[in-house]
Amino acid sequence: MTNQRPSETEPRSVPWRSPSLHVVLGSSLVGVMGVSLLSPVLPSLRAAFGITDAQVGLIVTVYTLPGIFLTPFVGLVADRLGRRRTLIPLLFIFGIAGTAIAFTTTYETVLVLRFCQGVGASALITLAITLIGDYYDGPRQRSIIGINSSAIGTGAALYPLIGGALAAIRWNVPFLFFGVAVVVGIAAAVILEEPAVDAPPSLRTYAKRVGRAVTARDAFGIYIASLSTFFLFYGGVLTAIPLLLTDEYGVVEPSLGGILAVVSFSNAVIASFYGRLEPYFDLSTLIAIGFSCFGLALLGIRIVTSPAQVALLLAVFGVGFGLVMPSLNDTIVTIAPDHLRASMLGTQTSMLRIGQTIGPIAFTWLAEFGFATPLAGYRVVLPVAGVLSIGCAAGGWVLLRLEV
Repeated sequence: MTNQRPSETEPRSVPWRSPSLHVVLGSSLVGVMGVSLLSPVLPSLRAAFGITDAQVGLIVTVYTLPGIFLTPFVGLVADRLGRRRTLIPLLFIFGIAGTAIAFTTTYETVLVLRFCQGVGASALITLAITLIGDYYDGPRQRSIIGINSSAIGTGAALYPLIGGALAAIRWNVPFLFFGVAVVVGIAAAVILEEPAVDAPPSLRTYAKRVGRAVTARDAFGIYIASLSTFFLFYGGVLTAIPLLLTDEYGVVEPSLGGILAVVSFSNAVIASFYGRLEPYFDLSTLIAIGFSCFGLALLGIRIVTSPAQVALLLAVFGVGFGLVMPSLNDTIVTIAPDHLRASMLGTQTSMLRIGQTIGPIAFTWLAEFGFATPLAGYRVVLPVAGVLSIGCAAGGWVLLRLEV
């Protein structure tokens, strides 16, 4: 079953009543749910299973690991067999495995189910963006990419609040919320039609084309920028800054969650306006501005003296995130041929997962072992990362100008 791209009678308007768009946004919201929903639940798991902090951290690690290795292959399957046939099973795997954790009694079973859930989550956002590229063109495509990024940011801000409220009932109740993915999967099965894309070539020819596409200079730069963005976000914002807030200012939940939510809210606001900003700035400029915001936010850690000032810096970081991620996604969607789009976005997602995995380790290890105290380390490591981010933004923008 195939369908044509939606009509563009209003080129920049968002088709809010489109059921297909609802499914796409729902898939993205499920894709960002796996970690953010459980953030406030993790301390409760220590008592529930009698485990250490390191073992609690492993519950996150086993979830993110599958995405590093599987996403490019999921993209290949989506390009070969179809987006719909790939998306629907992943939604069901995510929802069933996540919900099953609510009924487990052993830590080892939790790890197995979280790994399975990570398999389901590995390409949900990738496939959602791929479908946007398949269904829409031009300004409307860019507007919807911005709306999708805004939805992801809003979900990332709200899920910790939802998870915390559900955890107040009992530790396992938040896991039942993962069943929403099954509902989205059923909706996808009923609503989505397979996009009309070019027929893929033979597997050998396909593999060669993917190899050339993902190693092209433009794509390689996007992948490095994607890795760097999530390295800074997960390592600096989601790991180092919370520890700094607790150690220096005594900030704990729920105030800590409220401060961190500032990033996601500012990201969501800026991303929602991406479609209006893009005509006035080329993509390389938007990315450079975004990385400059990252740098200013992290550099400011050196001089702040209160949690409120940290929250202001996080708002600046969120502005950068709201500019960078839609621009990176837009670039990949634009340069990728129809039959390679999912694979190229899958490779990008793998780079994001690598950044998610190594960022927290790098920031905490440098702060702990390179300085007298971790707190002193964060006051240095975070600003140094900010300087590097600003330098990369300026250098990358100049190089792109010279190429033009």
